[in-house]
Amino acid sequence: MAAIIVGVLVLLALAGLFVIGSARRRTTGRLSRETRRADASEPDAAAQPEAPVAADAEAGEDPRQRADDSRRAIESGGAVPVPAGPRGVTRYEPVDEEELGITRRQFFNRGILTGMLLAVSGFGAAALGFLWPPASSAGGFGSNVNIGNVTDINATIAMKMPYYNATAKVYINPYPKSGLPKAAKVYTSVILAGMALGYVALYQRCVHLGCRVPWCQTSQWFECPCHGSKYNRVGEKRGGPAPRGLDRFPFQISGGAMTVDTGTIIMGPPIGTDTTGQAAEGALCV
Repeated sequence: MAAIIVGVLVLLALAGLFVIGSARRRTTGRLSRETRRADASEPDAAAQPEAPVAADAEAGEDPRQRADDSRRAIESGGAVPVPAGPRGVTRYEPVDEEELGITRRQFFNRGILTGMLLAVSGFGAAALGFLWPPASSAGGFGSNVNIGNVTDINATIAMKMPYYNATAKVYINPYPKSGLPKAAKVYTSVILAGMALGYVALYQRCVHLGCRVPWCQTSQWFECPCHGSKYNRVGEKRGGPAPRGLDRFPFQISGGAMTVDTGTIIMGPPIGTDTTGQAAEGALCV
């Protein structure tokens, strides 16, 4: 999970660098700083060439007479005389970037890159929110869940039914003290501590394909309706394709209330484990 989070963060960083780099590379049509400085400087007056004086002006020729001569030349089919007027030096005036603004191509390119960055950011935030583990104070599945007081649990067990809590996704069933010697050879110390208190906290999920396993009141077993896996009262496998017994949670009893640690799932016992010797007590449901 840590590798996925790091990968998402690196992807977001690369997208931001790509947007910044694209904006800096769009310098087409701009002059360099040295060229703008040279154009902004005033040319030397002494270096400016003097404008040529028209030959007609030096000769004192009348412009009206010159126009009459041109008209007569046109009427007679001759060539039109083109006087050589004065020619000045063309100067480049730099374009103000604030006045020019951005081009249409720059606008669309930046808009597309911004949309891509927002999409990647939204996906990254959603992925982090999905992968981030819930806080222990949230009280939901994956944290310590107070499932109720022991009095209510014992009252349900007395009706030969497991106590079920939907928030913790757990079944609470009694464990007989007579089975502790055999259980000590199979289960971990954390689970044995709960068995010594007289209970087992079983995860509702079938270890075969993940279906929720219901309780069969007639057989006093857990029987999965999906593919027929069967488990006895304390979650040890009795039949079907399940590869092991039901997974379970550690729990604590304090102040008369039971708290189940649903953030710690302990794998169920292997096939062949039978610490209580409980057979089906009636007709099977599946």
